[in-house]
Amino acid sequence: MIHVGKISGVFGIKGWVKVFSFTGYREDILKYSPWLLKKNAATKTVEVVSGQLQNQLVVAQIKGVDDRNTAELLMGWEIFVEASQLPAAKQGEYYWSDLIGLQVENVEGIILGVIDSLLETGANDVIIVQGTERQHAIPFLQPQIVLNIDLAAQKMRVDWDADF
Repeated sequence: MIHVGKISGVFGIKGWVKVFSFTGYREDILKYSPWLLKKNAATKTVEVVSGQLQNQLVVAQIKGVDDRNTAELLMGWEIFVEASQLPAAKQGEYYWSDLIGLQVENVEGIILGVIDSLLETGANDVIIVQGTERQHAIPFLQPQIVLNIDLAAQKMRVDWDADF
């Protein structure tokens, strides 16, 4: 399952929800249905009936959610979709979920740690690598810094100083 967003609020009185989307283009989250919603230990599967980009906000209508009170019960639920719903990544492109957990080694052969998360900064994405003694924030710049990604071996090779 791929974490693609979160229900962040309600929109109007007819049961529509506001969605904070993690997809490349915010509205792309609306292309995927069903959604698996998770909150704490609870899960539920919902069908997206309709949705749109409303200024910078994504709003969605979920089947069976027809009023504001019912929509409010979904606030804070995390949105997941099956990886098989996503299009295949193009050559040289990666889903963030593919990178999390990769072991990162620099050109000197020093293992810096494992990719814990990624950040979108505007200029470029940044991988957060959790080492045993420290954390590294490494710009995701191919091929300048990120030299090689081997998903099969679960490894990434970078040109990055271990002390930085």
